[in-house]
Amino acid sequence: MRVTTTDWNPVLRGEFAKPYWTELSRFVAEERSRHTVYPPADEVFAALHLTSHESTRVVILGQDPYHGPQQAHGLCFSVRKGVPVPPSLANIRKELATDLGITSPAHGSLERWARQGVLLLNATLTVRGGQAASHQGRGWETFTDEVLRAVNAKPHRVVFILWGSSARRKKSLIDPQHTIIESAHPSPLSAHQGFFGSRPFSRANTALVEAGLEPIDWALDDDAPS
Repeated sequence: MRVTTTDWNPVLRGEFAKPYWTELSRFVAEERSRHTVYPPADEVFAALHLTSHESTRVVILGQDPYHGPQQAHGLCFSVRKGVPVPPSLANIRKELATDLGITSPAHGSLERWARQGVLLLNATLTVRGGQAASHQGRGWETFTDEVLRAVNAKPHRVVFILWGSSARRKKSLIDPQHTIIESAHPSPLSAHQGFFGSRPFSRANTALVEAGLEPIDWALDDDAPS
């Protein structure tokens, strides 16, 4: 497993020589030989391929990939066009409409955000089909914590959007120069406990503009400029 094609490779190259990476790679390969694993091997690092280290202005942190067929494609909370929108993503879209008046298209792809500098990162990058959290504690968190540290080291402000207790525990990796926006998770089990009404999208743009950075165009319409 390697991160290629973007400027993340030199940033993270040192991880690939560490013992945990060897063990993690062996574990994922064995899982793929015996079970269905999501996302497909060529999409595990999609977040890093679509959003370069240099371009990252916002981080949205998820926990682990969707574990249903055809759902996970390497971007947290996102599904490919044509795949039914999962409940958490449906709630994200509701909050987007409340916050900015943006009506989402029928599809659930968040690729347009990723291409604008929104790093859609899961803490764990693979999962066994039908078994949520099945690849947690195997080494992915060590790797993705290093991704967060690399973003934290950027000289300009970055907005970290942390939804739910798992993501919020990563606050210790983030320096005060950055902006943290946190709330309950958008899952139907918790969205009414503080996610709805948290206005993360407008707050993120306010923080970016205050830092002299371009805001994110959160629209997901294919015809919207990117």
